[in-house]
Amino acid sequence: CEILCKAINKSWGFLFKRTCCFTEEKLGQAEKTELDTHFENLLSRADCTKNWTEKIYRQTEVVLQPNPGARIEEFLFEKLDRKVPPRPTNGEILGQFMLEAAKEFGPGTPYGSTLIKVGDCQRRLGGAEREFLQTSSISFLTPLRNFLEGDWRTISKERRLLENRRLDLDACKARLKKAKTAETKAAAVPDFQEARPRNYVLSASASALWNEELDKVSHELRVAQTEFDRQAEVTRLLLEGISSTHVNHLRCLCEFVEVQAMYYSQCHKYMQELQRELGRRSPHSLEVNSHPAGSPTDPSAFLPLNSPSPLETDTLQIEEVQPPASGTRKAKVLYDYDAADSSELSLRADELITVYTVPGMDSDWLIGERGNQKGKVPVTYLELLS
Repeated sequence: CEILCKAINKSWGFLFKRTCCFTEEKLGQAEKTELDTHFENLLSRADCTKNWTEKIYRQTEVVLQPNPGARIEEFLFEKLDRKVPPRPTNGEILGQFMLEAAKEFGPGTPYGSTLIKVGDCQRRLGGAEREFLQTSSISFLTPLRNFLEGDWRTISKERRLLENRRLDLDACKARLKKAKTAETKAAAVPDFQEARPRNYVLSASASALWNEELDKVSHELRVAQTEFDRQAEVTRLLLEGISSTHVNHLRCLCEFVEVQAMYYSQCHKYMQELQRELGRRSPHSLEVNSHPAGSPTDPSAFLPLNSPSPLETDTLQIEEVQPPASGTRKAKVLYDYDAADSSELSLRADELITVYTVPGMDSDWLIGERGNQKGKVPVTYLELLS
């Protein structure tokens, strides 16, 4: 118990000295041991790395998981060292809803069959998103979190130790300065003409005491200087390791970009396949099958009497179709398109074709011409030029 009390008193003594020294430095009443320029640059670079790594990490979390409630749940499971339960993505949920709706409406109906195709695509998009989130978390977020919770904590701990060693060193320097001043005063020649000559004896005794104190403080200063230099070297090595951290984070960033590019490329592929699959099914046939003839929603009910009906347009030979008097337009093809039958025209991305419409034709389709070739083309695959 006595040893413990002595240790506590010693610790509180060091803390009190450091606090006094720190306060005097802030008030400009004490000198501060300055670090060299290279060391200061290392400290500044480390702080900058920590701050920006933390910001990038937090914002990447938001991008990968916009739901704050889900992020809190994942954080709690991680702290409890438990596996996060699988959670379907929004795309997978949407796809499931579409498939269930298709069963209710009837898979054989135009709307139901289209819901099945789109729902299946949404499920594949959701699966690709889940894989992207998992891969990004492992390849990018985990290294950033390991730096913040591992390397940076070690650096911060060593920096606090270095600051304590510096305060101890400055306290020893201040004590040495005071001891030298006191010793100089004690060693001053006494006045032998005074009424009490014993002042000379007292002065000599005080000088000896201050010499002893000076030797003690000098020894403590050497010890403090050695500990400060040793701790400064340890901290310097850790700070220089920030360069390796940058190299590691650069590699992880490139992996994140590759994963992200693969994810978007996969999504683009799925959407192209869906668009191509839906484009082969003429929207005009859906309208004809969905509405009985003569109903208010029948497109033929709104056509002029002398214009051909939609069914007549389908049976019309493409070779007999002529450009209207109103003229034609140029269009740029956005995606490849394979003709479903002889009445359609196959397209290749980035090519220019001539397009026009004919009376009674569905607004989602145009007549396209490329040289001597002619056929129906879907509007969604084109960019009309002025």
